[in-house]
Amino acid sequence: MSKLNLSRPEQASSTNQALEKAYIALQMQRPDEAERLAANVLKSNRGNVPAARILGSALLAQNRQREAVDVLQRSVRRSDNPEIETLLAVALSAAGRGDDAIAQLQRTIARRPPFAPAFIELGRQLSTAGRFEDGIELLESGLVLLPDHIELRMALGYLHLKRNNRASARSTFLRVRAVAPERHDALVALAKLMILDGEYAVAADLYRHALRLRSDDGYTRINLGKCLLEVSERDAGESTLRAAAHGAPQLAGRAILALASAPYGRIFLRPSAAAKFLRVDRN
Repeated sequence: MSKLNLSRPEQASSTNQALEKAYIALQMQRPDEAERLAANVLKSNRGNVPAARILGSALLAQNRQREAVDVLQRSVRRSDNPEIETLLAVALSAAGRGDDAIAQLQRTIARRPPFAPAFIELGRQLSTAGRFEDGIELLESGLVLLPDHIELRMALGYLHLKRNNRASARSTFLRVRAVAPERHDALVALAKLMILDGEYAVAADLYRHALRLRSDDGYTRINLGKCLLEVSERDAGESTLRAAAHGAPQLAGRAILALASAPYGRIFLRPSAAAKFLRVDRN
């Protein structure tokens, strides 16, 4: 059979379709399919950055970190792309090469214009290494360059929270909420802070708001139920925990723990009794 000859527009269309299918496969948690499609694109165009990104991500999803490093390093040598460099750092870290990952990210954050995901990833890796102050200083420097970048500010808030600097974390998350009041993760983060400070009623209001944005968020519903129990709204709290466990049976254990740990809570001696109370089908 003779080889099919495609014009350049046809080749571009075919490549784009393959990459679109690969991206969808990756999103649908089919990394083997994404790997196959992206690898085929790279065979015909070794400099295709989106294909390298998808292939690297697919290999990481399959815990094939060293292969991902090889693919992404080749792409970094051929391109000048901060997204690929950042993903390479993720792969290096996953492969146990934390120092190399940090060194790569330090080179990437020196780029201009600044690439916010590199700052966020470096902050995460510094935090993992126990270098909290370095991470905070880094993220603050990123915000000097990108003062309106919400994800960067959220990362700073999380790092303050991990450092147990509640006042700074609260200030950071409140600033995010002021500019993005419908941001779910900021509401949940603020609610967690309120719980740590014993402000359960305020936390409950934040969780209610978060659930209006994502009604299927079982973890947030569990936390709302816990808050309601803490402020002595026992019926509402138990009803909320039932709804959470009914909608997501895998969260039944968390619901039982919430019931047992709350003031005037409930303790079940038999799993069947807990399942019956929560109206969860144990089968």
